[in-house]
Amino acid sequence: MSLRHLPRTPIALRSASRRSVATVIPFCPVRFQRRWASEEKDKKTDTPFHYQVWESVYDRVKREREQQHQLSQRVVLSSRRRYAGTITVMVIAAAVGYYWGQALPKPPSETSTTPLFETVPPRHNISQTNMEAAWTDFRDIVGKENITIERSELESHSGSSWSSHPAAPGDVPFCVVKPKSTHEVSAIMKVCNERRIPVTAYSGGTSLEGHFAATRGGICVDFSRMDKIIALHKEDLDVVVQPAVGWELLNEELSKFNLFFPPDPGPGAMIGGMVGTGCSGTNAYRYGTMKDWVLSLTVVLADGTVIKTRQRPRKSSAGYDLTRMFIGSEGTLGLVTEATLKVTIKPQHTSVAVCAFKTVREAADCVFKVVGAGVPIAAIEILDDVQMQCINDAGMTAKEWSPFPTLFFKFAGTPSAVKEQIGQVQKLAKQAGSQSFEFAKSEQEREELWSARKEALWSVMAKMEGDDMAVWTTDVAVPISKLPEIVDETKENIRRSGLLGSIVGHVGDGNFHSIILYNKHTEHAKASELVHEMVKRAIELEGTATGEHGIGLVKRDYLPHELGEATVDTMRRLKLAFDPLCLLNCDKIVRVQPPKPGEIEEW
Repeated sequence: MSLRHLPRTPIALRSASRRSVATVIPFCPVRFQRRWASEEKDKKTDTPFHYQVWESVYDRVKREREQQHQLSQRVVLSSRRRYAGTITVMVIAAAVGYYWGQALPKPPSETSTTPLFETVPPRHNISQTNMEAAWTDFRDIVGKENITIERSELESHSGSSWSSHPAAPGDVPFCVVKPKSTHEVSAIMKVCNERRIPVTAYSGGTSLEGHFAATRGGICVDFSRMDKIIALHKEDLDVVVQPAVGWELLNEELSKFNLFFPPDPGPGAMIGGMVGTGCSGTNAYRYGTMKDWVLSLTVVLADGTVIKTRQRPRKSSAGYDLTRMFIGSEGTLGLVTEATLKVTIKPQHTSVAVCAFKTVREAADCVFKVVGAGVPIAAIEILDDVQMQCINDAGMTAKEWSPFPTLFFKFAGTPSAVKEQIGQVQKLAKQAGSQSFEFAKSEQEREELWSARKEALWSVMAKMEGDDMAVWTTDVAVPISKLPEIVDETKENIRRSGLLGSIVGHVGDGNFHSIILYNKHTEHAKASELVHEMVKRAIELEGTATGEHGIGLVKRDYLPHELGEATVDTMRRLKLAFDPLCLLNCDKIVRVQPPKPGEIEEW
């Protein structure tokens, strides 16, 4: 069919032309060559045209997606860089702000107290590297031979078998440092202040309430090398001593000049610890407690500063009474390196009388009568029936005692005055129901009668069998009129508990002790409950949680009940004023951070 016979429509013409040209003309103009090449390619691949279109579209979409993904990755990377840059700027700004915040003076607090919830936990540095570096500094100060890291000695400087605080494994210092002078103590404290190392002081180690447990590690400053009587002023009746002078040794030296120092706590106690706890002893009824016999103190503060609280006159109204501030502070405010003590003339004559009663209440009533009559005796001590039996069983005295509650009276004065006092007491004791009354007729008899009182603690500890047993020695004090009531109640509570416990006390001033034996593993809770009830009852009777042992760790949480939260908050403010880094005997007397759940026994 020729071209002229085809319809003359454009579409038909184009179709017919393509078929004719493809058949007849092997070569054609350019535009037909492209179509021919395309058709030839299609014939070779056998791929339909619309498939090729889809593939082309798919490739283009794929490329676009890849381009979009790359773009999004660049956007994410850019945002991360901006975020990291922002965080870096914020950290740098915070660091600069903290630095300037610490450098600039802080505004003064507008409150007079420091409640526990406002405290910041102490931040000490007891890392191995810091402590080893500090050891080198201490060696340069006191000499290598005066530093020890022996485990046995570290443990002996963190607790004792007669302490009521069971030593925890962590209550051990890194090392024990033994200075010889105030200057060396000051240098040690400067190192500790710079390195933020906690410090615990140690002298005689006879305290009972966990006073020298190293709860924060750090170092123990042992004053055993500072044991000199520096100066005795006989005409002024005062003596200057270092902290490791024992009260017994001091009285031996003073007796050469017919003088004596009245406070007489347990054997082995030293002046440093006696100042720290504000102790007293059997002579407190006549002569008062430790705070009445200290004139002045030399103290090293937490940053190494050395201060002297006052001069030697018997009286002074010059400023704050810092002397009494440090007495009873238990090494939490400063380290006492010297003490100026008052002494007095030894009495011309002394004697001792002993009388037994059927019950503890009768004995306590006798004390009340003697005190009420104004008899000027030197001391009144009570030992209950359990204590007297322990003394007999221990065999520590030459005399066999009646196993009944017994009162020990000490008299001092002229021979005629002592004789008159003995007669008055004998009459009052008989009215109270005494079963016996004997008094010393010689110096030897006086020592023999009084020896029972001094052996009280050790005779009870002699009852301990095995390493599982422990002793809990505690004390409280109440107004003298409340003494018979609380002694009787405490005695009954001990009986019901089934534990071995005795009553011993300086009852002339309402202060008595309880010595309780218990098994550390099975009976600690029972002993703790006994002590808790005893202290709680004393406070309810307007008394105190401790008459002379001090607060330490064991009695710390009774202070708010006895004195009130505001008073304890004021003590905390004083602690942080003297020791802002909380380096000195941290955790004693007042808490410096909130307790853990269940740590405080319910009232």
